[in-house]
Amino acid sequence: MPQIDKLFSTHLNKIADFSFDENVASVFPDMIARSIPGYPLMIENIGRLARQYCQPNSTIYDLGCATGTATLSMAKHVAVNDCQIVGLDNSPAMVKQCQQFVSQYHHPCPVKIECADITTFMYQPSSVILMNFTLQFLAPQHREAMLQRIYDALLPGGILILSEKFTHEHELGNELLINLHHQFKSDNGYSDLEISQKRTALENVMLTDSMATHTSRLEAVGFANIIPWFSCFNFMSLVAVK
Repeated sequence: MPQIDKLFSTHLNKIADFSFDENVASVFPDMIARSIPGYPLMIENIGRLARQYCQPNSTIYDLGCATGTATLSMAKHVAVNDCQIVGLDNSPAMVKQCQQFVSQYHHPCPVKIECADITTFMYQPSSVILMNFTLQFLAPQHREAMLQRIYDALLPGGILILSEKFTHEHELGNELLINLHHQFKSDNGYSDLEISQKRTALENVMLTDSMATHTSRLEAVGFANIIPWFSCFNFMSLVAVK
C-alpha cells in the first residue's frame, strides 16, 4: 500500500539535498501524483505512444524508471510478443520498489528492471526510449551526451519521449507558472512549509532548462522532428522522432 508523503511536513533545521533513497521510494507514487499536474493522463498516453511506435525485435527503455508507473503503462499497451521492456534506475531503493510493483501484474511482453547507470549502460537497438522527468537530474554538462547515446540506440522511426519540468524564458512567465504549480500542490494537501522545504532540497539536484534549450539540444544530436504533446503549467513532454 503506497504511503502518504509527509517527508517535509515538519520543520527541518538542516535540509539535505534530495535523493531517491528508501524514504522517498516508499512515498514516491503519492509524491508524484500530488506534485505533477496531469500525471495520470501523461502516464496513460506514454503507454499509447509506446504501442504506436514499438517495433518487433527491439527493446523499449524506461530510463529513470523509479517505481515503474510508466514502465507498466507501456507494458499494458504494447502487445508485440518479440519486444521487451527494460526499466533502468540507479537507485537501489527505487529498483526494489519497482520490481515488487511490476511482479504483481501480467503483461504480454517481458519486463526487466535493472539497477544501472543510464549514462554508461550498453543499449540494445530500441524503438521507444522514455525519460520521464529524468534528464533534469543529470548534470547539465552531461545531458547532450546522454541524448546522443539515446539517438544512436534508436532504430529509424524510433522515438524518445522526454518529459521535463521547464523554466520559462521570461521572468513574468516563469513567475506565473511557478505560482500556478504552487497552488496545485497546495490544493493537493501540501503545506507551504512542505513546498518550501522540498524546493530547497531540490534546488541543487534538479536543474531545469528552457524549452528552447531542450529543442536545440535535441536537434544537435540529430532529431529533426520534435513534437510537444503534453503541457501543463511548467511541465511538458516531447516526442522526438529519429
